[in-house]
Amino acid sequence: MNWEEIFVALPKLLDGAVLTLELVFISCIIGFVIAIPVALMRASQNWWVSNIPILYTFFFRGTPLLVQLFLFYYGAAQFDAVRESIFWPVFKEAYWCALIVFALNTGAYTAEIFRGAIQAVPHGEVEAGIAIGMQKHTLYRRIVLPRAIRMALPAYGNEIILMLKSSALAYTITLFDLTGVTRTIIARNYLAIEMYFTAGVIYLLMTFIFIQVWMRVEKRLLKFQN
Repeated sequence: MNWEEIFVALPKLLDGAVLTLELVFISCIIGFVIAIPVALMRASQNWWVSNIPILYTFFFRGTPLLVQLFLFYYGAAQFDAVRESIFWPVFKEAYWCALIVFALNTGAYTAEIFRGAIQAVPHGEVEAGIAIGMQKHTLYRRIVLPRAIRMALPAYGNEIILMLKSSALAYTITLFDLTGVTRTIIARNYLAIEMYFTAGVIYLLMTFIFIQVWMRVEKRLLKFQN
């Protein structure tokens, strides 16, 4: 191990890690906002309502994230309508394309996690809310969604971890995230083992810290479940 080169590269790798965390954090927030209404629609007993978002969830869960990134970043530029539209300043930037794809991807997976949790809410709790005269929107706001979100926490935590690891694909569209910076450094010093080892340790540390924080969040929220 060339420890000297590792210490020289460490500041740049940490800069890449900051971009990785930024992409994951923002995309997960946007994905969460997308997932709630999609999950409510998917859990609806109305066949038409439940099937409206099915193409969205099917596409983003059924195709590789790498393909989605390429379609948005490289594919959109092939259409004159896109290049001449007001959306071109967004689609021509790798950062925004990655953020949009990550958000839509995690939103689709999170929606299905929440859908399952909503459908798993004990029927007795829903009936109790109806019995005391709750309107449907109040019932969902005060009983169904809080209960479902608490039930979905373990699975949702896993989804965020998967998003953190999947974010390594951002380098394929020229972003200098942790993996992108690592590959750039290797192209200069040819120390693949040392650089990938260091990047792997940084990913492990980020995952470890997140797990510790998430376990405390779960413990705090799940104690109100019963």
